[in-house]
Amino acid sequence: MSDPDISKPSLTGGCQCGAVRFRAAMPPSDVSYCHCRMCQRAVGNLFATLAMFARGQVEWTKGAPAVFESSSAAERGFCRSCGTPLFFRYKASPNIELTVGSFDRPQALTPQHHYGIESRVPWHVIGDALPRRATDENSRYLKGAVSHQDPAGAD
Repeated sequence: MSDPDISKPSLTGGCQCGAVRFRAAMPPSDVSYCHCRMCQRAVGNLFATLAMFARGQVEWTKGAPAVFESSSAAERGFCRSCGTPLFFRYKASPNIELTVGSFDRPQALTPQHHYGIESRVPWHVIGDALPRRATDENSRYLKGAVSHQDPAGAD
């Protein structure tokens, strides 16, 4: 990835073991909670919290993430040593979405909406008034996408 503009404020982050580090030039274009089933599986939780940046705003400053092609449309990056989920990106998009929990200062990134709400676990109560959207399977990035995640646990 290209070097971010270092004249702009940036945030740093990385994985649990320190093998992979990054810097992202602020501000992100979006910060959201994603409740879609693919994000749930990718982060091992009820939702992922993601901050979207143009790919050119992100620099890997130590190591490089391993990449899993979670679908024909998207890839997910993680540390090959400790397994920390680091990013999501649509292959055809100019953007990358970094996991907010992997930032050194996650409190600097405030979610603006919920996405993939159709897969929200019903017993999880969302206690905010942020807008909620369903996954648009007809979006230019998802249309015709095929999942590569193990369907064995699907309901």
